[in-house]
Amino acid sequence: MSKVLSAVAWPYANGPRHLGHVAGFGVPSDVYSRYMRMAGHDVLMVSGSDEHGTPILVQAEAEGKTPQEFVDANHRRICEDFVALGLSYDLYTRTTTANHHQVVREMFTAVHDNGYFVEQTQLGAISPSTGRTLPDRYIEGTCPLCGDDSARGDQCDNCGNQLDPADLIDPRSRLNGETPQFVETNHFLLDLPALAEALGEWLDGREATGAWRPNVIAFSRNILKEIRPRAMTRDIDWGIRVPLPDWEDAPKRLYVWFDAVIGYLSASIEWARRSGDPEAWRSWWNDPETISSYFMGKDNIVFHSQIWPAELLAHNGQGSKGGEPGPYGELVLPTTVVSTEFMTLEGKQFSTSRGHVIYVGDVMQRQQPDAIRYYLSAVAPETADADFSWEEFARRTNGELVAGWGNLVNRTASMIAKNLGEIPQPGELQEVDRALLETVRGGFATVGGLLERFRNRQALAEAMRLVGEANAYISTTEPFKLKGEENAERLATVLWTCAQAVTDLNTMLSPFLPHTANEVERALGGELLIAPSPRTEEVTDLDDPSRSYPIITGDYTAGVRWEPRDVVVGAPVAKPTPIFRKLDDEAVARERELTTAPVA
Repeated sequence: MSKVLSAVAWPYANGPRHLGHVAGFGVPSDVYSRYMRMAGHDVLMVSGSDEHGTPILVQAEAEGKTPQEFVDANHRRICEDFVALGLSYDLYTRTTTANHHQVVREMFTAVHDNGYFVEQTQLGAISPSTGRTLPDRYIEGTCPLCGDDSARGDQCDNCGNQLDPADLIDPRSRLNGETPQFVETNHFLLDLPALAEALGEWLDGREATGAWRPNVIAFSRNILKEIRPRAMTRDIDWGIRVPLPDWEDAPKRLYVWFDAVIGYLSASIEWARRSGDPEAWRSWWNDPETISSYFMGKDNIVFHSQIWPAELLAHNGQGSKGGEPGPYGELVLPTTVVSTEFMTLEGKQFSTSRGHVIYVGDVMQRQQPDAIRYYLSAVAPETADADFSWEEFARRTNGELVAGWGNLVNRTASMIAKNLGEIPQPGELQEVDRALLETVRGGFATVGGLLERFRNRQALAEAMRLVGEANAYISTTEPFKLKGEENAERLATVLWTCAQAVTDLNTMLSPFLPHTANEVERALGGELLIAPSPRTEEVTDLDDPSRSYPIITGDYTAGVRWEPRDVVVGAPVAKPTPIFRKLDDEAVARERELTTAPVA
């Protein structure tokens, strides 16, 4: 059994999350975490709402709220939506907790003490109309290296090079299109060149495992070529203070991306403190045998394959300047950076401003959570961009969930209820019975192996192929034609075989379909909790009793193991009700009208 850290990208708390977001980090990380728990590993799945930075200030001001009021409302909605989707976090918290602030400040101090921060005067971008600092990602222009006209102030996605806003040709603000003003300002820069050799060696080790997706390794190596110091402070008054005497009271804060990635560590520490064993987090962070998997969209690769590993190396004193491990001991670097490509909506980018969007909470008021999870897994943008189409959603829901898996469960339960009323005792198995059971049970190794390698889409396709084999078995054996006393034993054997196949397939599909997995178990008279659910819980800040906030947590130890499980002979089976809902043309048209803007 291994310690497994599922480090899930921290969604920005500037509003509710849409399906494009959760397709990249939410559903993939949950499927993986659920499987790894079932496979016997000790999983710690953590994340939280990223609540600092200039965009929060801008949007809070536009809504007439304080930044804290603004993120409080958004954090609560994000928690509710993620629980409804079934994302099984051990702890989903936030970056405005006192615990997080303390961990970030101690990480900064350790990196500073080891000599990996350099103080430097550089040009900062200011909005002429507001006087407020513009974040790097809120400035666009032409890349001076490759000429792409959609480069951002932090990097060019076209060529992969790190940039500063002042490098851009014809820079403009994404907020209002104005040309930013550049002024001299002092900042602390993370000395990435002093960590480049260690970062390269780490990437060599990761590439050798073959576990990383080729696009992630290629991008990570590319940004390593032009590595240079990067500012980790900002001219802003919303965020975490710089823990140095001359900076504590200055109108400067730590860069939101310096503090957000530290959230993986701070959330683990908060989880441990709330568990009653404050040092429990060390089992995942100080053990080099830990499997740590980081899930995010491709626009965040640089922060997880360069900035965060560099912070960890600097804290550990493992760069060219040496140093001693900081207060958290020698911290482990990511084992795998699991990045997905983008998901579009009806052929266009998701856009909240244009109303071309599907918000998680909204759509789940009309559609089943597992239907959403199934579709996002089946078309997952694992190695290439994918598109969310309502016609395709309906086709897969109706043709695969309803007519495939749902039909197998319903037919099996209906025939047992009608003919016997309980799971029967089988007679002697024939070759056709044994073949199906062997085929299905072989899926535990095949599907499990794919899930362990983050190939969720392929794993789901293989599980559904086995569903097809079970449906074909019913067509071949024709239990509905087995009438009379002379066929009673054969009928019992076929129906038991069907029930056994459904039971094993239900276990296999449960990481993808946790809500309906429990319904399937009950449909066949079972009483086990197949897939535990997360819950929201209102808690008091560990270090500030005046504050409370919701978290996501749960007890996931009750679920079944990733292995064949004998169906219970004699368990009562009643006439079932359909588990999945079919979508008609009218429902598809209504969804498109509600959630998408006209295609230009």
